[in-house]
Amino acid sequence: MRMEYGISGMKVYVPRPRVQLEKWCEWTGGHWGKTRAVVGNSFRMKAPYESIYTMAANAVLQLLLDYQVDPARVGFLGFGTESSTDNSAGAVIVKGMVNRALRQLGQPELARHCEVPEFKHACLGGVYALKGALRYLAHDGEGRLAIVVCGDIAEYERGSSGEPTQGAGAVAMLVEEQPALLSLDLRRAGSAAAYRGPDFRKPTRRYFMDGYARHVDKLHDFPVFSGKYSTVCYVDATVRALEDMLAQLRVTPRNFYHGVDAVFMHRPYRHMPINAMAALYTWGLSHSSAHLPELAELCEGAGVDLDHVVREMRSHPDLFEQVLTGKAGADVYGNAMAAVRYFRSTDKFKEVVEAKMKLGAELMMELGNLYSASLPAWIAAGFTEASEDEGRDLAGKEVLLVGYGSGDASEAIPARVQPGWRDAAQRIGFRQSLEAGFDLERGEYETLHDRGELARELTPEGEFVIERIGDRMDADFQDIGLEYYRYEP
Repeated sequence: MRMEYGISGMKVYVPRPRVQLEKWCEWTGGHWGKTRAVVGNSFRMKAPYESIYTMAANAVLQLLLDYQVDPARVGFLGFGTESSTDNSAGAVIVKGMVNRALRQLGQPELARHCEVPEFKHACLGGVYALKGALRYLAHDGEGRLAIVVCGDIAEYERGSSGEPTQGAGAVAMLVEEQPALLSLDLRRAGSAAAYRGPDFRKPTRRYFMDGYARHVDKLHDFPVFSGKYSTVCYVDATVRALEDMLAQLRVTPRNFYHGVDAVFMHRPYRHMPINAMAALYTWGLSHSSAHLPELAELCEGAGVDLDHVVREMRSHPDLFEQVLTGKAGADVYGNAMAAVRYFRSTDKFKEVVEAKMKLGAELMMELGNLYSASLPAWIAAGFTEASEDEGRDLAGKEVLLVGYGSGDASEAIPARVQPGWRDAAQRIGFRQSLEAGFDLERGEYETLHDRGELARELTPEGEFVIERIGDRMDADFQDIGLEYYRYEP
């Protein structure tokens, strides 16, 4: 029997404070119809007693308990995030919290001999952590288990274009040999990376410069981003990763996209992955002479020249060089994207692309952007939705996973649904993870966003909280700024 590696279980944690985007549009004068179509329905914000570490620990603990995982078998706990507030420790913080809670609950702890790496690369950190776990299992971790937790807090300044795409949460995944849910084929995965400069960054220096987050009094992590440039980077990076994957699979893009059963991508907001997948399909047509007639039809419908489109799609522009020469945002794929927009208006797009991205899409409308947890959350939502339909069997179905790290990196991984997927999927409990949410009013939202304070009293139950912040700066002992945590059963 060929050894396969992949995901056997998933747990999603999202904080309770929720902003309904319909209300947000009333507060800000936004257009609700457009906001819903492009972004979604709502987003979550962390409570005052939470941090990225408490959210990650909540997801890991529930994964261990609900899937009855033997903690002693876990040899790898990887954490993918770009929201760390400690530049020294990472996943070991999560492990420490989880072990204290397990002791409190009378359960065995995670093994002392357990690796605890943290992975950071914008929204791709979770995928890199997942790949690290799979490689661990295939080599020195043979016969053991791995856990990958992805979590982030997506914050944007009020009044910015990114404000409605905020979010917070974490997703934990049980990774093992002969997985119960989804096997991943890293041997045929595709990668792409190229430095793109000022797409989406979080330079520390920004905290000390005038003009950055002037109206916010709490610790904040607003990114520096460039909208139009970011969109071009997303398309360019995912196209290159897919090209690499398809070369490993030795299949034409068109045949692959027609044959795959479901697609899950990094999802910063509702519209982005749909537009990107339309681009991936259209780009694929340009690389095979047999499929050029189909591309020609799209070009005719869009009113653009086929030769110009093919030239753009086969080009490899240096996007960062454009920044350096003062041409950031130049329309390097203008004709190609015109063909993509026309493709999105066709019935073929609805049948070949959109239909394969519907699984779990409605549930994801409630989360907002989870950065590194965005792709895993969509996978969890998709399997949850499928498990609720008794007539739907995904066993053996081919799935495409596309991760993206803002600006310069993407990963494309082919995957296959396992025969025992339904039982594993029914334990995810995605809908239950949403149930405790409550809606913020305008004043509550603004205060929580700007000052990290919430007037209404919350009673944590079955979750971790920040108990206190260290303040000692003595010569022989220092813990200033260090978070201490407590588990509330």
